[in-house]
Amino acid sequence: MWAAPRDLHNRIFVALMALIALAWLALWLWGASPYAPYLDHEELGHLASGGAGAGGLAARLAPLVALFVSGWTLMVVAMMLPTSLPLVLLFGRLTRRRPDGRLLLALLLCGYVSVWALFGALAFLGDLLVHEGAERSAWLGDNPWAIGAGTLALAGLYQFAPLKNRCLQRCRSPLGFITEHWRGERERSRAFRLGAHHGIFCLGCCWSLMLVMFAVGAGSLLWMLLLGAVMAAEKNAGWGRRISAPVGIALLCWAAAMALGGVPALR
Repeated sequence: MWAAPRDLHNRIFVALMALIALAWLALWLWGASPYAPYLDHEELGHLASGGAGAGGLAARLAPLVALFVSGWTLMVVAMMLPTSLPLVLLFGRLTRRRPDGRLLLALLLCGYVSVWALFGALAFLGDLLVHEGAERSAWLGDNPWAIGAGTLALAGLYQFAPLKNRCLQRCRSPLGFITEHWRGERERSRAFRLGAHHGIFCLGCCWSLMLVMFAVGAGSLLWMLLLGAVMAAEKNAGWGRRISAPVGIALLCWAAAMALGGVPALR
C-alpha cells in the first residue's frame, strides 16, 4: 500500500533530519577522539617535513586523505545537506509513487555529496602544498598570519563575484533546477547526475565559505554551525541574497585586521 503523500514527505524529512543529526553527533565524537587532528589538518606540516621519499610520502598521504575526506563528508552532510533540503524534499515528492523512489533519492544524495567529497580531497591536497611552501618560505615562516588572511580575503572577495551570484540563483530555484535536469528516462543515472549537478552549483556558491574552515579550524563545531547557518540563509531565506555583501565585507575586514595587526584566525 502506498503511503499518503504528506505522510511520505514527513518520513523523508524525519529521515533526513536524523541523518543530519547523526552527522553532527559523529563530528562531535570525532573531535573527542585521537583522530581529531586529522580533521583539523594539524598533521600536514609534519607530513610535509617528514623527510620521507616519494614512495613513503605517498604511503603516508593516502590514509591521511582518506581520514580527512571521511571527516569532510560528515561535515558536508551536517552543513551542506540542510542547505539543500528544499530540492531534496521536492525530488522526494516527485518520485514518491515510484517503486524505486527511495533508491532514486539515495542516488540524488550520493551525487550531491560526491561533488563535495571530491572538493574536500582537492582542498586537502592544496592545503598540504600551502603548508609545504610555508615550511620552505622564510617570509611565511615570519608571517604565519598570511595564509589565514589570504584565505579569508579570497572568501570575502568571492562573495561579490558574478559567478557566486549566478550559482546562488540556481540553488535558490529548486523546482526550476529539477525541471531542467529531470527527464524521467534512465532514472537512476539521471538521479545521480541531478544530485551532482546541484552539488556543482552549490559548490559554486559556497566553496569559499567552506574554505574558511581551513583558516578557522576544520574541526570546530562552532564555526561549522555558524558558516552552515550563513549558507543555509543565503540559499533558502527570502532575504538570503542580501547577506552576501555584509558577509563578504566582514571577511575582508577580518583579513585586513590580520594583515595589519596580526590578529589570529579564530580556532
